[in-house]
Amino acid sequence: MTGPDDSFEKAALSRGFLRIAGVDEVGRGPLAGPVTAAAVVLDLTLPPVGLNDSKKLTAKARDRLEAEILARAQVSIAHASVAEIDELNILRASHLAMERAVAALNPAPDFLLIDGNLIPRGLTLPAEAVVKGDGRSLSIAAASIVAKQCRDRIMVDLAQQHPGYGWETNAGYPSKSHRLALRNLGVTPHHRRSFKPVHNILYQDKLPST
Repeated sequence: MTGPDDSFEKAALSRGFLRIAGVDEVGRGPLAGPVTAAAVVLDLTLPPVGLNDSKKLTAKARDRLEAEILARAQVSIAHASVAEIDELNILRASHLAMERAVAALNPAPDFLLIDGNLIPRGLTLPAEAVVKGDGRSLSIAAASIVAKQCRDRIMVDLAQQHPGYGWETNAGYPSKSHRLALRNLGVTPHHRRSFKPVHNILYQDKLPST
């Protein structure tokens, strides 16, 4: 199976757009931590070699590609907090993080390639949603890499403040060890209370025993 290419970017260029940003987010599935989005405008004449969906890359490859992307592209990273996730819902919070990442690009892009099947409602620029875009578009793949790298570092930092949950390895996803720690150690301020496994633990003690 082939990896991403620049066909979506070339199609936009052929329509007269000049600054095309790929946009992706990471962290919709975890029980803890923020959701993180990135927007990346690549130099399409010299894209980093080996770009792909961040989940398909080794840690070493992600490190190399992140350094190349940051050196040779325009990059913006933004987040939506756990409080915003719980208040809005995870889909809207992930879109909010995307909107913030796009808004922080300077100069602004004139066309967006968005990973997924929805265009965040707060984005007013011309945009195209690309399903599984991190495996199809070079710009979205680049955004997926820098977003994952940033969020993973956040979770490593949080793991030092709250040892025992394994966030340095599970990045807050509901792995067996994370779920077990949640039951044994309880809920931290960084857990998403609107997510069912966390919600259940918070409220099981308040239920009358049968």
